[in-house]
Amino acid sequence: MFALVTAAGSTLGPHRVWGGIATVGYAAATLCVLVQLVLHRVFAAPTGRRALTGRAAQTGRAALTALTWAATALLPLIVEAARGQGQEEVTVVERAGQRLVETGTPYLDRTAIAALPDHERLLGYVPYQPGMALFGVPRALAGAVWWTDARVWFALVTAVALAIALAMLAPRAGDGALVRAAQAATVLPVCALTLAVGGDDLPVLALCLLALACAATDRPLAAGVAVGLAGALKLFAWPVALVLLAYAATRGRRALVPYTVAALGLPVVAVLPAVAVNSGAAVENLVRFPLGHGLVGSPAASPFPGHLIATALPAGRTVAAGLLVVAGLAIGWSLLRRPPRDAGGAALVCAYGLAAAIALMPATRFGYLLYPIAYLAWWRPLRDSDARSVVVPGR
Repeated sequence: MFALVTAAGSTLGPHRVWGGIATVGYAAATLCVLVQLVLHRVFAAPTGRRALTGRAAQTGRAALTALTWAATALLPLIVEAARGQGQEEVTVVERAGQRLVETGTPYLDRTAIAALPDHERLLGYVPYQPGMALFGVPRALAGAVWWTDARVWFALVTAVALAIALAMLAPRAGDGALVRAAQAATVLPVCALTLAVGGDDLPVLALCLLALACAATDRPLAAGVAVGLAGALKLFAWPVALVLLAYAATRGRRALVPYTVAALGLPVVAVLPAVAVNSGAAVENLVRFPLGHGLVGSPAASPFPGHLIATALPAGRTVAAGLLVVAGLAIGWSLLRRPPRDAGGAALVCAYGLAAAIALMPATRFGYLLYPIAYLAWWRPLRDSDARSVVVPGR
């Protein structure tokens, strides 16, 4: 229904294309589920037993999830990439990749942005960390063909990170919980739509989920590398890095030191070359624009409380920013007093914290909700897979 309504009523061309293709994909998946249910009843009724064992049933669900993701996210992505359709962030990332190859920095300074035509100034800003520009490098090197579209590489990194995370959790987590976790990061309409038309949030989410899976399986260095890579792409990974830092602190120095070095070091290493090449451009894109002091404002304007306060009240942007800071301080104080004791608890803190941030940010989008939804869905398999939850015989 979500895809059908999007196809019929969206004012954005890429969204309508996604909706038309995804409607067929979701309908086919629904038909498959109905056939599965009928066959189950037919074969189970005469014997009074389940037609399939639990593992076999979950394997079927997992396979259907993968096929549905291909039909509702990957297929429309490829169609739109071949047609040259997509949201503005795709163009921004690809231009950033071109500048990275040519100048050594993905950013334009304020003077260069001011020299652009008025309708191009927004596209001149890159509100991402420098690592995001790497997804635009294939197009800079190989030209404009469908497989150099940044979304193709977003999807590849997303698939690899999710596959590794799920494989890590599989030995201990329940099959049903793992399938639901996979669905929350792939076939959920907000995820499938985002990947097909824009996509830059999905590799960030997948790397953060991989970091949580590494933490659950007692791999602090790998967790730091995964969340550090995500932090080198986008700011939305930084709250996850801080929550996992609090969790690593409960595991002692052997976990805290390697995690901290990787999680905090990789984003710093990623931004240093851009600062060295043109510090003014880095400040303009990474500081001034997100704070609302750029030459143009952010187009993100979903009617969450923070945006409504910022636009409806006198000094509303200051009030919304103050509420956001208060919420952040409250979550930080909670982490100091009661840090999460397992990776599932860390995922819950990430979910609640990001939900509060999304609600209170002056400029935000409904699509950002994919982060807290996925973290909530991953709570159960992360908790079940936590290395400290395993009972060792004789202890």
